[in-house]
Amino acid sequence: MSDAPVLEAVGVSHFFDVSRPLLQRVMAREPRRRLRAVDAVSFSIPRGATLALVGESGCGKSTVARLSVGLLAPSEGEVLFEGQPLSSARAQPALRRRMNMIFQDPYASLNPRWRVRDIVAEPIRTFGLVRSAGAIRDRVAELLTQVGLSPADDEKYPHEFSGGQRQRVSIARALSTEPEFLVCDEPTSALDVSVQAQILNLMRDLQRRLDLTYLFISHNLAVVRHMADWLGVMYLGRVVEIGPGEEIFRQPQHPYTRLLLDAIPDLEQIGRSRTPVGGEVPSPIDPPPGCAFHPRCPLANARCRTEKPDHTRAGRVLVACHAVEEGRSAP
Repeated sequence: MSDAPVLEAVGVSHFFDVSRPLLQRVMAREPRRRLRAVDAVSFSIPRGATLALVGESGCGKSTVARLSVGLLAPSEGEVLFEGQPLSSARAQPALRRRMNMIFQDPYASLNPRWRVRDIVAEPIRTFGLVRSAGAIRDRVAELLTQVGLSPADDEKYPHEFSGGQRQRVSIARALSTEPEFLVCDEPTSALDVSVQAQILNLMRDLQRRLDLTYLFISHNLAVVRHMADWLGVMYLGRVVEIGPGEEIFRQPQHPYTRLLLDAIPDLEQIGRSRTPVGGEVPSPIDPPPGCAFHPRCPLANARCRTEKPDHTRAGRVLVACHAVEEGRSAP
C-alpha cells in the first residue's frame, strides 16, 4: 500500500446560505445567515486504504462526501485528487472516471424506468470505455457477477430487487468506470443488519481485489470498525479526533469519541456502567462559543466554553480537546 494520498482535504469548509428572502431581511433588518456545515476539515487517504468518518446526524459528514467527489465546491480550503485540485481533476475525463460514489438509498439513486443493464452500462458508454454493444453487454455481465448477482438480472428493473440486491447494483454501477477512489455515503444504513454484513464483506473483498481507496461515511462505529484503516470523528462540522482506526477504538481520546463508543452494544460489557451521549446537538447556524461540544461534555471547564481548541497530537492521533491537551480525564 502506497503512502501517497489519493485524496487530500486541506482546511476545507463549506457554508450554506439559509437567509430569508431579501425583502423579508430588509424589513426585519437582519443580516444574511450562513450554516457552516463543514469547518476547516483536513485529512488524507493513502492508496488502498479506508478512511471512515463517523458522527451523529447533522455533523457534516455527508457534505464532506459530496465535497470529496466535486458535487459541492469548498467555500474555503482545497480538495486534492492525486495532487491536483479536484476541480481540475474533474475537468479531465480520464481522471474524473477514476472517482465515483455509492449513495445511501439504493432505490432513490437508481432510475426506476431503466433496466439494470442500462443503469450499469450508462457510465461505460459515457466515458467510451467499451464501444461495441456486445462488449458492453459482456462487461455488464462481468460487473454483476463481481458483486454477487446473476448476469440474467440485467433484464430486471430496480423495484424487482431487495434492498441488498439494489445496493449491489449501485456498487456494480460505481465500478463500471474502473475507479480507484470510491466515496461510500452510509451505504448500509438503509439495509437490514444481516444484509449490512454481506455488503460490507463484499466491499472489503472488492477493495482487496481491485486496490480501491474508500472514504466511508457512517454514523455507526460498530460498522466502521470492520472497514476503517483510519478513523475520523466529526462533531458539528469539525473533525474532533482522527488517526489509525484500531488505535482510536482501543484508546479513544476525545470525550465525544468515548461517549460514542459507549453506545455500541457489547455482550462482553454487560453490567459495566456506561455514560450515554446526553443533550442535543447545537444548531450549526448558531454554534456555541469555544468548543462546540462543551454543552454536552462531562470534562468541560471555563476554557472550553470560551476558546476553540486546536488539534494536538496524542501518539499518531490528532485530537481537538482542551481536556486531552491539559491531561484532564475526569470532571
